[in-house]
Amino acid sequence: MFRNQYDTDVTTWSPAGRLFQVEYAMEAVKQGSAAIGLRSKTHVVLASVNKSNSELSSHQKKIFKIDNHIGVAIAGLTADGRVLSKYLRSECINYSFTYESPLAVGRLVVQLADKAQVCTQRSWKRPYGVGLLVAGLDESGAHLYYNCPSGNYFEYQAFAIGSRSQSAKTYLERKFESFANSSRDDLIKDALFAIKETLQGEKLTSSICTVAVVGLEEDFHILDQKTIQDFIELLEIREEAPMQEEAGQDGGAAMQEDRSPEVPPPAPMDIGDL
Repeated sequence: MFRNQYDTDVTTWSPAGRLFQVEYAMEAVKQGSAAIGLRSKTHVVLASVNKSNSELSSHQKKIFKIDNHIGVAIAGLTADGRVLSKYLRSECINYSFTYESPLAVGRLVVQLADKAQVCTQRSWKRPYGVGLLVAGLDESGAHLYYNCPSGNYFEYQAFAIGSRSQSAKTYLERKFESFANSSRDDLIKDALFAIKETLQGEKLTSSICTVAVVGLEEDFHILDQKTIQDFIELLEIREEAPMQEEAGQDGGAAMQEDRSPEVPPPAPMDIGDL
């Protein structure tokens, strides 16, 4: 599918100053499975939707461990994400071997953005069709970055990418001010609720989502399915509580209406009194 004559090459500018091939790569991110990240002062949580193309196949991995203090979640072409994850691991290993200290999250993100930008400037390459949420913890605190196929990168308090991510963004925008002081468990619950928003009515279970955490005195790791299911059950209990309160209030109001004394009808007027 061609939009016009200016989208056959990544190095060809349109008269409006646009690179259509880069925009197509960004569109590939929107078509991928949803991925969500949110951070507090001490922890960062990544979550993703795992959906297989067929009932007979397994899902593709969407969250990768880069180092003990860094992990990524991807949306878009999984093959591109796997290659970039390998590159990030190599950078962390080389830095650790040379300087005997962990690589800062911001520096790694800049290196990744530079690698993505080169692909927008070479006619024999194509942009990476994947977006990455980079979560990490270093001396300056917890960080959450989004790397775009265009070579841009942004730091966020919370963000969502992938298909049907707008509903998750709406929830995160409504709650993000409380994330800074949230506990680890509260962050996980908020991440699962945001994932649930992207499912559009489909039941959330531990088999269709992956959650990973990194924080103070806690290396980056992916939670097992049993732990995720326990958090989902707690989330369902939290959702049912307000509904039960509303039902109790409605029932109490109805009982008060039933107990209210009936007003007797007015006595008929006697014509003789006129």
